[in-house]
Amino acid sequence: MNIKKMLEKMIGEKGSDLHLKAGLKPVIRVDGLLKHLDFQRPSPKDMESVAEQILTPTQKEKFRRTKEIDFAFGVAGLARFRANFYIQRGSIAMVFRHVPVEILSVDELYLPESIKDLALKQRGLVFVTGTVGSGKSTTLAAMIKEINMRVNKNIITIEDPIEFLHHDEKSLINQREIGTDTTSFHEALRHILRQDPDVILIGEIRDALTMEIALMAADTGHLVLSTLHTVDATQTINRVISFFPPHQHQEIRYLLSATLQAVIAQRLIPMTDGGRAPAVEVMVVTSTIREYIIDPVKTPLIQQAIKEGVSSHGMQSFDQSLMQLLTDEKVSLEEALKNSSNPHEFNLRMKGIQATSDKTWEDFEGVESKGATGDF
Repeated sequence: MNIKKMLEKMIGEKGSDLHLKAGLKPVIRVDGLLKHLDFQRPSPKDMESVAEQILTPTQKEKFRRTKEIDFAFGVAGLARFRANFYIQRGSIAMVFRHVPVEILSVDELYLPESIKDLALKQRGLVFVTGTVGSGKSTTLAAMIKEINMRVNKNIITIEDPIEFLHHDEKSLINQREIGTDTTSFHEALRHILRQDPDVILIGEIRDALTMEIALMAADTGHLVLSTLHTVDATQTINRVISFFPPHQHQEIRYLLSATLQAVIAQRLIPMTDGGRAPAVEVMVVTSTIREYIIDPVKTPLIQQAIKEGVSSHGMQSFDQSLMQLLTDEKVSLEEALKNSSNPHEFNLRMKGIQATSDKTWEDFEGVESKGATGDF
């Protein structure tokens, strides 16, 4: 079984992931959909052979003990990949994710302009959130690139595994991988403040201790970037608080209101001409949102504050972002409605039915939509 040819085929088909398991033809994911490749079905021995070729001796020992392993590796002349090997029905199965060698910029990824400003904040906490496969790592890499190309900072990343490889430009970048360069997120973060960082990237926050250290680092004057598997800004705030026991919730609300700079939540939407575009919600913490974070009764009001903070603070809701994609003819109306947070309201906007006092959508609508008025 020639694994390199399969990886080449996945990249040639613009796939994001390659799935391999014994007895099934290889499967790739293209624009979110699964597609079978015309290769032979690998046997269990074929899968063992691939694992033997790719894993280092240390990784082999870990895989033997735990029966699953995450790691990243490069194929000369092809690309870099993040991989997960695991056992299913007694045989090895594998998933390879393509990690582009070239790190795209905020503009090239069609992300909101405000993300550049957030990347250049002096201190505080910025979360990039979304479901698995929504492009969180790609957005974080673009933010690190923005810092690296524009300002002189010491950037330290803690990742599991390292995906995008950054090269020093104006900034100094040290990338640390769990299992290779440090034993755990906890251990790396315990010592990180003594390494003179300006910017700290934590690949993922998985527990209360990691969250507590991230909040502390942001509170002591560092810019901390990380990810959470949450779908919007309000859920992100609730998730942060849920890491801690109930008697600490109000204390964490105060600390989060003081340290949080922004939440960038994203979803990838199929485009009309192939590929996927990000629909992005951006919440920037203002004095109003700070008040809403502190008071649990007012936290649900954050979504409305995001919609109203477009021109003054560079915020936008998911539906406003979808409207922009639709106006730019990047996505179809069907996909926009399917992914909308409020399909009924979105459909009314498309029909030109709106409240005369509602100005929150104007920056995202086309000329025809702006000309249509009506009351409901």
